[in-house]
Amino acid sequence: MHALCKGRSWSALLLALSASANAARDNRVDIKFTPRTPEQMSAFYEARGFPAPMVDLLAKQCFITVRVHNTGRDTLWLDLSQWHFSSRGKDIPRYHRNHWLPLWNEMNVPLANQSTFRWTLLPEMLDYQPDESEGGNIILPQVKGPFSLTAVFASGPDRRGPPITLRYDNLRCAEDPS
Repeated sequence: MHALCKGRSWSALLLALSASANAARDNRVDIKFTPRTPEQMSAFYEARGFPAPMVDLLAKQCFITVRVHNTGRDTLWLDLSQWHFSSRGKDIPRYHRNHWLPLWNEMNVPLANQSTFRWTLLPEMLDYQPDESEGGNIILPQVKGPFSLTAVFASGPDRRGPPITLRYDNLRCAEDPS
């Protein structure tokens, strides 16, 4: 076994390779997707002192870190309501950042943890100036097998330029190594 693979399962290595294949680019936008395992997300939030019930709930979700880079010459507009996830012909809901607020309040999650959590998420709406990058997590329910994303960006300083529609297939939720 190669030294880099020692201590890791082959499925984790294949997942890492498929994650890097889920980067796409046209001449105006470059998007990279990095699925995060429940173990990675739990460790991240535990290290920041998040309460155990919050960490346990988040460990059951599908986290994908997204990096968007405007590689064009025009303003691009991210609006996550224009991103549609699907698997086998059925829509997959993406959890809006506001979805979590009542849950955190019910769990009495400290405001500092709530703020840190929101900071880790991809903004719901954002303008990207030429050569600007921004990233964060999107959260979906756990999905078994591949799923697709159709992402639409408005363009132009007034959002009236031609829309950019990108399709990504074979995205996957990461799983902990067995």
